[in-house]
Amino acid sequence: MVKKLKKLAKGSRRGLSETELVRTVRDSAQQIWLAGLGAWGKTRDEGVKVFNALVREGKGIESHTRRLAGARVGIVTSQMSKAASGAQARATATWDKLEHVFEQRVARALHRLGVPTSKEIAALTRRVESLTASVEKLGRAPARSKKVGKPAHKTAGRKAPAKGPARKGAARSGASGHAPAEAPGATDSGGGQ
Repeated sequence: MVKKLKKLAKGSRRGLSETELVRTVRDSAQQIWLAGLGAWGKTRDEGVKVFNALVREGKGIESHTRRLAGARVGIVTSQMSKAASGAQARATATWDKLEHVFEQRVARALHRLGVPTSKEIAALTRRVESLTASVEKLGRAPARSKKVGKPAHKTAGRKAPAKGPARKGAARSGASGHAPAEAPGATDSGGGQ
């Protein structure tokens, strides 16, 4: 088409008429129009086929991509789980060490303050239970018979002698540092002993 127009343009220089040039241009425009209509018709007919083919190809690519992504997500998820488990184990170990150090320091501070440990309290509890059992056993023992005929000393008119100051080296009994309590029922009969 372009060659034909160039040829006509050269011919017009040689003496072709203007009407012939106009007719050639009109014919060319008509051919261009018809070519466009043909392309549109072909696209309409084959466009649906091409579109459907592209949709099928897109579905295939999407399913393939999903499978690959699913596999990658599984791999990444397992790696993250392993990393999280390792971090949790390290954090737990660190926390346990910190807790142990804290407990040791608190125990040392309590020891310096003289606060008994749970083992010492348990030992004292066992000792108190043992002593309580002994006292109960002594309380159930038969009372001694009093001697008849010997009158008891009476101290109604006399005052009891004053006790002196407590000595520092006095013997202590038990782990608590207190003197043992009198057994119930064991009273001084004033027998002059």
